[in-house]
Amino acid sequence: MPYKLIFPGPYRKREKEFLKKHPDLRDRYFKTLLLLEQNPMHPSLRLHPLKGRLTGLHSASISMQYRISLELEIREQTIVFVAVGSHGEVY
Repeated sequence: MPYKLIFPGPYRKREKEFLKKHPDLRDRYFKTLLLLEQNPMHPSLRLHPLKGRLTGLHSASISMQYRISLELEIREQTIVFVAVGSHGEVY
């Protein structure tokens, strides 16, 4: 069963800015979303929980430099997107 992806308004704004700034990552970004929807544990996503002030969130990789931070509710099979950007921007 696929996961439900939720994109809050603030995330959509960051997503639009990210894709405008990095049009070369557009295909990779949408492939990452598809993998998250189908199988968030896919090894290429390098999904991992975050620590410190971001405890409760997870990170998935678009590439080695760019990440998506998200809330992942496996019990509910829901993924709520929080931020997208470079490693420094997301963390």
